[in-house]
Amino acid sequence: MFRTMDVSDERKQMPNNPVFNKPVAFQPAQGQQGGYDPYQTQPHGGQQGYQPQGYQPQGQPERGRGLGLMTIDDVITKTAITMGVLIAAAALTFMFLPSTLLVPVTLGSALVGFVTVLFVSLRRRVNPAGVLVYSVVEGVFIGGFSAMFESLWDGIVVQAIFATFVAAAVTLAAYKFFRIRVTQRFRRIVGIATIAAAVLMLLNLGLALAGIDLGIRGAGAGATPLTILVSIVFVVLAVANLVLDFDYVEQGIRNHAPDSESWRAAFGLTVTMVWLYTEILRVLSYFRSN
Repeated sequence: MFRTMDVSDERKQMPNNPVFNKPVAFQPAQGQQGGYDPYQTQPHGGQQGYQPQGYQPQGQPERGRGLGLMTIDDVITKTAITMGVLIAAAALTFMFLPSTLLVPVTLGSALVGFVTVLFVSLRRRVNPAGVLVYSVVEGVFIGGFSAMFESLWDGIVVQAIFATFVAAAVTLAAYKFFRIRVTQRFRRIVGIATIAAAVLMLLNLGLALAGIDLGIRGAGAGATPLTILVSIVFVVLAVANLVLDFDYVEQGIRNHAPDSESWRAAFGLTVTMVWLYTEILRVLSYFRSN
């Protein structure tokens, strides 16, 4: 049951967070120097970053247009909304979805969520409605996925939720207080590793449909040293992608991204958090089985 569901989940969870890869607003500006405060809309030192159409050179929105620039407060607010909708949908699914519908609903929401991720990510302008639709669909998936694990290991979902938010908080604290610098080499390594993981999961999916089990995904007592290693690597990759997400958000603010891009930032963070949660849930099942 878990293997059938796993391969469907991997198709949408594994790609290196593609949300920030396309917009210029989230790329490092050329020749940036000086300090930076993400709570300000202007970078120190007067350097000129990303200037979306309709904005004044000083970073002020064009009068009469009702436009503004993305701030850290925007990102926090939109992320809270996105995560709140996802958690609400997950809780309702977890509590009220009949057990007879658990597997088909989880599989269906995994596939729909994958399509939604592609639809939202590939659009030039992020549609807030699309982000919220993703949150609902992914919430249904998370609720069903969690219910499957909870039925086998009582209390594992609470442990996974706690561990996920602790991991995210520790990563953010390390990024902020240790002033982690995200270099192009780091981006390239994480990107290549995550793409390789995505290819591996797609290959595993194709072989699984052909009746061939590579034994790289599993849960509980059925885990092998290989499945445990793969899950641990994926947790590390998810954390690394969180670091990239934090950096991309800072780049977007520094480069004067429009405030609408805060939805893209919230979307990217939510995608990574979902991936991190599913992998932590899987790792915890290994220990609970022992």
